[in-house]
This record gives sequence, C-alpha cells and structure tokens, in this order.
Amino acid sequence: MASEDNVINELLREISGLINEYPKALERRASVIQAGGKDPELVEKLVKAADTMRDSGNLYLTWAQHYAAMAEGNLDASSDEDETEDFGV
Repeated sequence: MASEDNVINELLREISGLINEYPKALERRASVIQAGGKDPELVEKLVKAADTMRDSGNLYLTWAQHYAAMAEGNLDASSDEDETEDFGV
C-alpha cells in the first residue's frame, strides 16, 4: 500500500506542477502577442483564460489532495459533512 501512496503523491506533484504552469504559459503567450502589437482582444481573452484556469486548477488540486489523503487512510478527509458553506456555496 505504501508504494501506491507514493504513486498517488508523485502524480499529485506532477499534476500540481502542470496546473500551476499552464496559466503562466497563457500569460507569456499573451505578452508575446501584445508585444507584437497584434490582436488586443486575443490578449485580453488569454489573460482572462489564465485567471480562470488558475482558479479552476486550485479547486481541482484541493479535491485531488482530499482524495489523496483519503487514499492514505486519513479518516478526516472522508467526512460526509457538507462543507460547501465554507466556500460560500
């Protein structure tokens, strides 16, 4: 089981790295387009997309960490309580 926990944690680190880099790549691309004086509308869309991806990525990572903790046997992570109020839902 410890081996599987290591795999889950390694995958979580890889996913986290990619999710964190993706919005940065969008922002870099927007900067290149803006520096070239091309399509300001596209630049704005890419910047907004980076913000959206950052927010949704953070939400995804929160759930991934939750499930990784459950997989390690952390019983607190498997609570059936409704925690949506914590997020203003």
